[in-house]
Amino acid sequence: MPFPKFDRNKIHFYPLHERQNRVFIEEHRVLPSDSPASLNAENQTVIHEAGRAIREARSKNCPVVVAFGAHTIKNGLSPVLIQLIETGWVSHLATNGAGIIHDWEFAYAGSSSEDVRENVGSGRFGIWEETGKYLNLALLVGAYEGLGYGESIGSLVHNDGMTIPSKAELIRIIGQVAVDPERTAAAADLLWAVDHFKLSTGFLQIKHPYKKFGLQAAAFRLKVPFTGHPMFGHDIIYTHPLNRGAAVGRTAERDFLIFAKAIADLEGGVYISLGSAVMSPMIFEKSLSMARNLAIQEGRKIDDFSIYVVDLAGSNWNWQKDGEPPADNPAYYVRFMKTFSRMGGRLHYVQADNRDFLLALHKAIQQR
Repeated sequence: MPFPKFDRNKIHFYPLHERQNRVFIEEHRVLPSDSPASLNAENQTVIHEAGRAIREARSKNCPVVVAFGAHTIKNGLSPVLIQLIETGWVSHLATNGAGIIHDWEFAYAGSSSEDVRENVGSGRFGIWEETGKYLNLALLVGAYEGLGYGESIGSLVHNDGMTIPSKAELIRIIGQVAVDPERTAAAADLLWAVDHFKLSTGFLQIKHPYKKFGLQAAAFRLKVPFTGHPMFGHDIIYTHPLNRGAAVGRTAERDFLIFAKAIADLEGGVYISLGSAVMSPMIFEKSLSMARNLAIQEGRKIDDFSIYVVDLAGSNWNWQKDGEPPADNPAYYVRFMKTFSRMGGRLHYVQADNRDFLLALHKAIQQR
């Protein structure tokens, strides 16, 4: 007999405009013209080298991948990253589920970042109607359209809405199960949502007054891959009954494979892991292993690349010079550095605030 499940349909959701936020994008935005705080000489040297490596990589059409945690978005850095993809210096962006949500909330509401302690206490944390409804619906529609996780949300913001197919069209697609079983299953999920929540079909307009700050929207407009790498249950959209695991899985699987393709092409390229202690190293190591599996079969190598890891955590170990520390050294348990130290290539660590690093990197790229 199955174990009992929590019934999300009984939750009382609150309008997003009632939430007290702590970060306002127009006030806290970081512009590419802003100056970074003073960095020590060692970090300045590494960042200058990173700028040179990026210029060289892009001159050879090799990828520059930037994977980042949600605080990169919360810290208002979307204008800097938007300029880096507009000018072609960065060819791929990747973030976790929280990064996707904060970026959307900034584009939609102009603010994000609630008080977790206070709202958990009152049963309100993550219980916000628009965030749960619109993002889950965008993933359902995106899965039906064959889009990835980040692309689905980028499309929502860029187009100020989404098109929900008619029930007749969804039923027609479901009838073609032998032709395209994956789209058929996605159509069935979307049909369930239309029926269960009595959704109107056709174009659903959802305006995003702060769209210019939407990094996913900019990537969608520029056709730059922006991949989302969620972990089920980690993000507030899982509280909403519109959430469907199949839609999350379809879109996130697509994004993982798009990310893996970027890593498969990393020879001569640059990988930047910006404040992501778990998501970035985990998806990188699996992707690189898969990529090398194919490369070895084809007689190729993927060894010529640079990795720049940026975090606030102090480092008392020289990973570049001394390799992996012994298990009795606390540095061994700095998981993200341990993972990246095993990947090959040229590894560099920068202890810095992500705002200062990105601003300094942006300036270093311009210096020739």
